[in-house]
Amino acid sequence: MEKKYVYSFGNHLTEGNAEMKDLLGGKGANLAEMASLGISVPPGFTITTEACLLYFDSGNKVPRKLWDEILERLAELESTLDKKFGDAASPLLLSVRSGARVSMPGMMDTVLNLGLNDETAQGLGALTEDTRFALDCYRRFITMFGDVAMGVDHEKFEAILEQKKKKRNIQFDTDLTAQNLESLIHQFRTLIKKSVNEEFPYDPMAQLKKAIQAVFHSWNTPRAITYRKLNRIPNDWGTAVTVQAMVFGNMGPASATGVAFTRNPSTGEKKFYGEYLINAQGEDVVAGIRTPNPIAELEVEMPDAYNALVGVYQKLETHYRDMQDLEFTIENDHLYMLQTRAGKRTVTAAIKIAMDMVQEGLISKQEALARIPADQMDQVFHPTIDPKAKIETLGKGLGASPGAATGKVVFTSERANELANKKERVILVRMETSPEDIHGMSVSQGILTARGGMTSHAAVVARSMGKPCVSGCADLDVDVKRKKCSLNGTPIKELETITLDGTTGRVMQGTVPLIRARHTSNITRMMSWAGEIRTLKIRANADTPHDAFVARDFGAEGIGLCRTEHMFFEADRIFLVRKMILTEDSKKQADTLKKLLPIQRGDFTHIFKVMEGLPVTIRLLDPPLHEFLPNTAKEIKALAKDMKLAQTTLVKKIESMRETNPMLGLRGCRLGIVFPEIYRMQVRAIIEAACKLVKKGVKVFPEIMIPLVGHVNEFITVRDEVVEVAQEVIEKAGVKLSYKIGTMIELPRAAVTADEIAREADFFSFGTNDLTQTTFGLSRDDAGSFLSHYLEQGVLESDPFVTIDQAGVGPLVKIAVDKGKAVNSDLHLGVCGEHGGDPASIEFFHTLGLDYVSCSPYRVPTAILAAAQAFIKHR
Repeated sequence: MEKKYVYSFGNHLTEGNAEMKDLLGGKGANLAEMASLGISVPPGFTITTEACLLYFDSGNKVPRKLWDEILERLAELESTLDKKFGDAASPLLLSVRSGARVSMPGMMDTVLNLGLNDETAQGLGALTEDTRFALDCYRRFITMFGDVAMGVDHEKFEAILEQKKKKRNIQFDTDLTAQNLESLIHQFRTLIKKSVNEEFPYDPMAQLKKAIQAVFHSWNTPRAITYRKLNRIPNDWGTAVTVQAMVFGNMGPASATGVAFTRNPSTGEKKFYGEYLINAQGEDVVAGIRTPNPIAELEVEMPDAYNALVGVYQKLETHYRDMQDLEFTIENDHLYMLQTRAGKRTVTAAIKIAMDMVQEGLISKQEALARIPADQMDQVFHPTIDPKAKIETLGKGLGASPGAATGKVVFTSERANELANKKERVILVRMETSPEDIHGMSVSQGILTARGGMTSHAAVVARSMGKPCVSGCADLDVDVKRKKCSLNGTPIKELETITLDGTTGRVMQGTVPLIRARHTSNITRMMSWAGEIRTLKIRANADTPHDAFVARDFGAEGIGLCRTEHMFFEADRIFLVRKMILTEDSKKQADTLKKLLPIQRGDFTHIFKVMEGLPVTIRLLDPPLHEFLPNTAKEIKALAKDMKLAQTTLVKKIESMRETNPMLGLRGCRLGIVFPEIYRMQVRAIIEAACKLVKKGVKVFPEIMIPLVGHVNEFITVRDEVVEVAQEVIEKAGVKLSYKIGTMIELPRAAVTADEIAREADFFSFGTNDLTQTTFGLSRDDAGSFLSHYLEQGVLESDPFVTIDQAGVGPLVKIAVDKGKAVNSDLHLGVCGEHGGDPASIEFFHTLGLDYVSCSPYRVPTAILAAAQAFIKHR
């Protein structure tokens, strides 16, 4: 049977359904589904994603077989509507739209009103008895086709349009007369000829083929590639193309177009949410060129169409059992649905919608958990404006995406990228954003636009990225060329600092203090549901009592990594540490360690208190000693004076301790073997703190972790020292205290000899940061100079320091797990690297049967949800 590349919908024969998104794209599959449900959908046909890949494989040419199939479906469409494509008397006009298998809002191209030329435009005017309407469609078509299919910058068309409106003292496009539009059409065609040295094509068939090719090509535009990279969408999927009979929202006061969500995409509130424009076409709403009206006003202006829309949205949400994003057109009071898809939403909205739909009986608890994007959970705790802060409000727009952000003002995406690469925090300010701004939006702290509503490009993309956004700020005027803007008459230059409140729509002068959000009842409920099913426990990396408190508040079930070196960097302590490292007098070294002992004991006491009843894994000193040494002349002078040494002598001593490759030098357990006094002091501090609390009835579960073990003898040497000191302290205190001794598996040799180490250890904690470094043979600190190029060029699919490399590093983890468990069934297994907070990595660790992952405190909710989702996926 020959492969089929084109599927019809909305006529006597609808081919396809919502399950066919991989083939028909989301748009095509859902149009077919709506047609099958009896919803009013303009008929058309969908060219499959396989056809897109065939087009690319054919050297960017439309194969004859594919074109014949398209023409066959076009003939069926003409028969269904009793219209003829390219006919002056009864012209059929088409929309040509992209549709990938997952939503990529605004990233690919669309052409509306296709099929118009001088003759068909005249025929359309006669048929509708409205010449102005026909000319309005014609000038729109030339603009879109010229941009999408012929490569003429959209801004050039807009400049001519704005010049015409200014000359005629016209504010809105709808005020343009037929004569104005005729003049614009002539100017637009002249612009195309001048720009690309090619005439605007009059032949509708040539227009159709060129438009289909342009939509295929839009799969590989820089903005589409950037979006796929940001959202981990494969490059080899391709896009479908939906060709559909045009319906017109710009036929006058009884026509409209709009975008709506069945629930609020920012908050999740169960309330119909959206916007529309009278006498407009769909791109007007999405592009934000005119600020639209809230959907509630449609009930007053067009009650019958509004009631029909309410009936449709309720039907679709019940059918899909999810919040829907709808596009609709009203043509002379008749409602047509142009699209439905699962709506993009903030993670806060995702949580509320999922929780509510369980209560409504639409979905199960496990379905609810699976729908919440774990990789966006940290956005739930978006900073908000401190209510106690004194603020100077410059202006107000629409609160289009929640949260607050402060940054330096920039007016182009290129400048945003430039400054972001220098670690600057920026706010992207535009009249309105376009899909080309995707790279600038992704690196900005927040987005501010003068035009556009709650469903504009800026709003939709910002919400999907979790960025604060204020749109439709009518009093904002942006001058990109002069690198300045004004808001309510207040001038703002590039690099000046402003603060946005994407929840209320406020724009404020300067830096405003922000505070972190707290748990809501919905988050608490979601965490409770996740806790009921996940098998992977979640701990936190915490070095201070405050971090430990935050972690426990977020649901952490212990501390998986307490880095003792972080406790040494406070000003009063670092001085003692430096003296201890640099002195050659063993007595002075011992005296310094005695001074450090009570400080460390106090640190551990506070952390144990906060984590009462839960395990606390404390890593003995790991970094190379040179990291503690003084660097500035001022620090060296002060230390030399205290140690009664000449500065030159001290400098020589410091230089002698520097290593060529410190990450592979004297650090971790090697430090504990060469300088055992340091580890002995730390172990004494840990056990003394624990014993003191046990005497007070506090439940303490210390776990002592020996870092950078590569050979079992290293572990045995340090472990014996640990046991000797611990037993001495416990006997002296006269208490019963259980403790564990384990190691970090962060070297390949440790992984492949894990059975030897497991016979001696109580637990393994995979230090995946260093394991990644030593497996790849690269330094995380230096990889920035080339890793971004690797990602851009596809050498690596993802940053191995963000998501575990399952092909290279992953097998080492599995080897260690299998070998360790084979000789020690009680061996406890965890992860304490940064990968412990990455959802994709957590899924991998779940499949290996680890006991826990440990991550930063604010990533704990992410890890809890990801662990539940891993269980659901692999149950």
